[in-house]
This record gives sequence, C-alpha cells and structure tokens, in this order.
Amino acid sequence: MANARVLVKRRKSVRNIHKITRTMQLIATARFQAAFKRATATRPYTEKITELVAKLSKHAGEIEHPLLRVNEGAGKSALLVLTSNRGLCGGYNSNVIRAAMRHIDQRREAGETVDVHMDGKKGTSYLKFLGVPMVSSRPGMEEHLRFEEVDKIARGFIGQYERQEVDAVHVAYMRFISTGRQRPEVMQLLPLAPETGAEKAAVPEPEEEGIQYDFSPEPAVLMGELLPASVKVRLFQCFTDAAVSEQVARMVAMKAATDAASDMIKLLTRQYNRARQTRITLELLDIVGGAEALK
Repeated sequence: MANARVLVKRRKSVRNIHKITRTMQLIATARFQAAFKRATATRPYTEKITELVAKLSKHAGEIEHPLLRVNEGAGKSALLVLTSNRGLCGGYNSNVIRAAMRHIDQRREAGETVDVHMDGKKGTSYLKFLGVPMVSSRPGMEEHLRFEEVDKIARGFIGQYERQEVDAVHVAYMRFISTGRQRPEVMQLLPLAPETGAEKAAVPEPEEEGIQYDFSPEPAVLMGELLPASVKVRLFQCFTDAAVSEQVARMVAMKAATDAASDMIKLLTRQYNRARQTRITLELLDIVGGAEALK
C-alpha cells in the first residue's frame, strides 16, 4: 500500500499543475475571442479584393504585370513558415512544420532550391535541430498583429519576385476553417492566380453575363494597385488565421491537460483514502490485540 504522506505530496503537486493549466486555458480562451474576431473581420475583405482582381483580369483583357508573370530560370523558390513563439499548443507547430517539410522535399526532388523564411521561435528551434538552413528567422507576431508588419514582409517578397530572384513564393500556415477544424496548408502567394484565389470568382455568376465594364483609370493602372494589395491582404489573412488557430490548439491542449489533472487528483484521493483507512484498521487491530493479550 502506498505511503499516505507521499500521496499527499503528489496530490498537492498535481493540484498546482491543475491550477496552471486551467489558468492557461482561460487565457487562451480570452485571446481566442480577440483573434477570432480579427480573423473573421478580415476574411470578407480578403475574399472581395481577390474576387475583384479575378473579375478585372477576366474583363480587362490581356494585362502584363510582374506579379502575374510566371518566373522561370531562377531555380529557387521562397517559403514562409508561420509557427508560434510558445509551446503547450498540442500538435499545432508540428503539423505546420510537417506540411512545410513535405513541400520542401517535393521542391528539392524537382531540382529546385527552397529559401526558408521562418516566423516563430518554436519553428526556428525545430528547423535548427533538423539542420534545415534558413535564410531568415524572426520571432512570431504577438496577438496584437499589425498590418504594417505584414506589409513590410509582403513588400520584401514582391520585390524578390519582380526582380525574378525566385520562381514562386509559398506560405506554410494553419488555415482556420472553424473552431473545430483547422488545416495545415502551403498556399501559393506568388505568382498570383486570381481565378483560383476565390471560390466565388471561380464560378461565373449568371447575372454578370453580357455586362460591359468601364475602367477609370486604365485597367493596367488599376491592376498595378490592386495586385500588390491583394498579395499583402492574403498574407495578412494567413497571419490572422495562424493566430486564431494557435489559440484554439492551446485551448484544446490545456483543457485536455486540466481534465487529466482532475482525473489524477481523484485517483490520488482514492488511493490516499484507502491508505488512510488501512492504517486506521491496522492501528485498531493493534489496540484490540494488545487488549486481548492483557486479559
């Protein structure tokens, strides 16, 4: 039978862990609410600007733009991987990194070099452990994500693509579909393929048939403004999706840890009660045995 004093110490330590995981679960829930509002607020704008680019490219005729051109000959592509700064979020980081590694392996098998740009401390540490070279790494963005930060990153990739330094730019991130469903994806950021960027734009609407569009200013000028904006907005949506998916994963992981701690506390309490009852029974038997010996 286990020692009652040892069981008391173990139960106390598990209760402390239970308090920590419960607190982290509540914090993740609060952060999830803010991240969820932001992700859902930006999604309609992202879908609309992508749909607008698709319609313009369809009705404006042939438009030459560096972001629509398919680069060939560089033999190199860029991959931005979005991970978290902190752990305790289940398989969130490992799933994103696994998707990124599959993409890297496929590109390398095709004879292409991949420049990896890592966002997030956890992903940076993991790729260093694997020995995967990285062109750049930076701490992941915190919950108060600013568009100006993403704009700077997007302009860097746009400049690389326009100078034909890379053949393509991809983003590996966790796409937020719903609270109960998130999926690791590798999205092609450049070159732009507007017709595949929005599901609504992929299916022509019947009421648009026969409609004539007047452009002011010229379509080339409009596309020159809209295409870079579309890249920046899509990248920003990737960051907001990654932020809300991280908080969902942390909520689920901390709830599972809290439930496991609760079950362990109940188990240790039962074991302690049995050990205590056994000790009391043995003491009573000693007393009764002593009394019988005195007779």
